[in-house]
Amino acid sequence: MTIADLYLTCFLVGFALSALSVLMGGVHLHVHLPFHFHLGHVGQVHRAGTGSGNLPAVNLGTVTAFLAWFGGIGFLLTRHSNVYAMAALLISIGGGFVGATLVFLLVTRILLHFEAPMDAADYEMVGVLGRVSSRLRPGGTGEVIFSRQGSRCSIAARSEDGREIAKDVEVVVTRYERGIAYVRRWDELAASAGVDAGSLH
Repeated sequence: MTIADLYLTCFLVGFALSALSVLMGGVHLHVHLPFHFHLGHVGQVHRAGTGSGNLPAVNLGTVTAFLAWFGGIGFLLTRHSNVYAMAALLISIGGGFVGATLVFLLVTRILLHFEAPMDAADYEMVGVLGRVSSRLRPGGTGEVIFSRQGSRCSIAARSEDGREIAKDVEVVVTRYERGIAYVRRWDELAASAGVDAGSLH
């Protein structure tokens, strides 16, 4: 194998992994190396914390960009120029770092800029106010719709006391188990707590 073949192999591996990570979308690749870090694809890089500032500089996006740029520049220099081998190697390494830096900046300054950390409280079901969209039969299961972060959601629900709850009645989730929300009528809860049932409208 010649040095040109080595450069070409680096380019093909880097380009193929970059293309694969983009095409596979939400699939994450975990690679454990001796110095232990997680690699995520370019579009969805695993972060060590909740902010984009915690993104490790060495991740699948930067590694594959380095390989592709390093291999591509090295191959072109060895095949189509009269540059000495050591000079070609140094230029290729520099080009690889430029490519990796560009990918890192793209991810941290643009892609991760619009992400927000997830808060478990945002997904807590107990206390959610909703409306019955499919009546809850006595001892049976129906459906409740509710709003969460600007989106309309639905969930399977049962009456907590086993009584029927008609369609369009407002309910509050009092318990959530195995994908089923157990609910009570909002007007009953409000009356027992001495709150005006229409005060939240």
